[in-house]
Amino acid sequence: MSDNTAPPTPLDKRALLRRAALEYHEFPKPGKVAIAATKPMANQHDLALAYSPGVAAPCEEIVKDPNAAFKYTSRGNLVGVISNGTAVLGLGDIGALASKPVMEGKGVLFKKFAGVDVFDIEIDEKDPQKLVDVIAALEPTFGAINLEDIKAPECFFVERELRKRLKIPVFHDDQHGTAITVAAAMINALKVAGKNIGEVKLVASGAGAAALACLNLLLEVGLRRENVFVTDLAGVVYVGRTELMDEDKALFARDTDMRKLSEVIADADVFIGLSAGGVLKPEMVARMAPRPIIFALANPNPEITPEDAKSVRDDVIMATGRTDYPNQVNNVLCFPYIFRGALDCGATTITLEMEIAAVHAIADLAQAEQSEEVAAAYVGEPLVFGAEYLIPKPFDPRLMMKIAPAVAQAAADSGVAQRPIQDMDAYREQLQTFVYASGTTMKPIFTAAKQAARKRVAYAEGEEERVLRAAQIVVDERVARPTLIGRPAIIAQRIEKFGLRLEQGRDYDVVNVEDDHRYRDFWQSYHRMTERKGITAPIAKIEMRRRLTLIGAMLLHKGEVDGLICGTWGQTTHHLNYIDQVLGKRAGVETYACMNGLLLPDRQVFLVDTHVNYDPTPEQLCEITIMAAEEMMRFGIKPKCALLSHSNFGSSVQPSAVKMRATLELLRVQAPWLEVDGEMHGDVALNGKARSALMPNSTLVGDANLLVLPNIDAANISYNLLKTAAGGGIAIGPVLLGAAQPVHVLTPSATVRRIVNMTALTVADANAAR
Repeated sequence: MSDNTAPPTPLDKRALLRRAALEYHEFPKPGKVAIAATKPMANQHDLALAYSPGVAAPCEEIVKDPNAAFKYTSRGNLVGVISNGTAVLGLGDIGALASKPVMEGKGVLFKKFAGVDVFDIEIDEKDPQKLVDVIAALEPTFGAINLEDIKAPECFFVERELRKRLKIPVFHDDQHGTAITVAAAMINALKVAGKNIGEVKLVASGAGAAALACLNLLLEVGLRRENVFVTDLAGVVYVGRTELMDEDKALFARDTDMRKLSEVIADADVFIGLSAGGVLKPEMVARMAPRPIIFALANPNPEITPEDAKSVRDDVIMATGRTDYPNQVNNVLCFPYIFRGALDCGATTITLEMEIAAVHAIADLAQAEQSEEVAAAYVGEPLVFGAEYLIPKPFDPRLMMKIAPAVAQAAADSGVAQRPIQDMDAYREQLQTFVYASGTTMKPIFTAAKQAARKRVAYAEGEEERVLRAAQIVVDERVARPTLIGRPAIIAQRIEKFGLRLEQGRDYDVVNVEDDHRYRDFWQSYHRMTERKGITAPIAKIEMRRRLTLIGAMLLHKGEVDGLICGTWGQTTHHLNYIDQVLGKRAGVETYACMNGLLLPDRQVFLVDTHVNYDPTPEQLCEITIMAAEEMMRFGIKPKCALLSHSNFGSSVQPSAVKMRATLELLRVQAPWLEVDGEMHGDVALNGKARSALMPNSTLVGDANLLVLPNIDAANISYNLLKTAAGGGIAIGPVLLGAAQPVHVLTPSATVRRIVNMTALTVADANAAR
């Protein structure tokens, strides 16, 4: 296929991104956040408890003891994200109202990554003292305050004054969040470079809130002030300078005759940029010391790109603020987890010791041995500590378990924790439960899919609307290159009808079911595979014209694509028949199965076998369970498996209960590494405390996240009930287990997002198979 269409220009891409962003914020309802009730309101009794007269009881308790507010209200998990809109992102002083989308976005990050609730508050006040007074008056509402996008130097004054007046943590993320992430990356960069932080010469470009906070925190971890040179719009910050000076910047004034960045950069070991794109020139980099460290953190355009820096220095160690380069310095690595730890221990402030604890937790995590779960989740990526892996990935599931406990412990050690964590192991287990129920499961899969060589994924139902909409996202997010099976003209017409931007040849390929040059080879190959299974040559010819999954399977078999998605209509068995005929099972596997994952409000669970085996034997259930557990580990999730039944630990001798007991015995022999128990009721599986009381010697600890059902009726009914009644339809799968090549069979209820998710998983499968 040929294509003469010019690729979209950067201007085109910005226009498309802008339109998509506006639609994202407007539909299906304006904004990104909402308030959700945490208590039932189903009857008169509930009303009496929630409001009058019952609400008087907790009010009276709080009057007697103000700390009771953390027990009876949501204050202990509520952060105020507060701004006056004077320094928003790269937009500058756009005002309080225009900053609201950014503040809502910060709230989404808090909730998604750490389960922290947020009220975003935009205050139309630029006078620093008045701003302090307004924020201070809000103290009874919040457990902590995150100051956001307040310009320097006012932000320093506002934070200092609030910390004096309030008995809850106050944290200006633009300063301290950036500083913590930079310090963690710097510690590791210096280790890779073989340099001592107490001896290096550091040059900074930019002297705003973030830059000065970075320098101050680096001083706390060993950097020497006399080795620091700061530059800004007016040049070098030197003793006696009056232009654009303030008391915080003056602390870094040097007694020097040098006035330009180009002068002070000579022999510098480290450059930190929090200023503007392009200020660091390649010729400046060439004059830096051996193994220079450059943190070019301006967004969207860094002070120098890694390509330009490496064109003059092949020994440079780089970090940027961008996702498309290694070592992205991103505040989301720390601020959700710092607040999580501070809130959970009832910290009255965020101390320097808490910040330093976060620095070392992040730095240590990058140096740590990769767990099997994390390595599997980021399959295809070299997560090895070194010049291109200085700090963890933003979606590393261990961040929460490392940072929040470290911060909580530092708060206790500093004497600012009102409710110190008594059992850190139990606390980490609680945090881990949240992490894997927060919807971040697919993020590592997407990251790996995007960073690997682009894979070709075939979609059997290439004319279907959901598939086309998913293909647009797959192309936009650079997850894969779609191959659509169908009629080219119909596909093009529907793309236009749905307002999509896909173009054949440029964005996707087509297998024309009416006229494809591979047709003869495909039907003959299929006939050779199945001639002793009742498929004659005429049948093979007909089937290869009309069976879309068969065409997709043959494409995969012939190496024309790297993965296959099918099943947006029809039954699983219909599609699986052609997959089995052409691709077959993985070596050593006897049984196909389907696993589905559900993102429930407070947990994540996977269920098998939801779509394939009507009444599996113990041997089949054992194999299915092992395959499902291994697949979960690829998501970075440690499986905790419960074998479900109407029977509870031997309370029944019915055949289905006996089958589950036999399955357990097989698993203990064939998968001694797997944490599993059964047979048990569903409520006992999902409630570790109840199980511990009922069966103290259970070999399963905590809440189960892998549910193995005795037959397809139980599995499919349970999955669909949970998905609809409790899961809001947020699902992963079905994940086909046991196939020899990367292929997944969806269901007619599959949403666009689920098709995209399964595409990313298919790409990850293809990468793992290399």
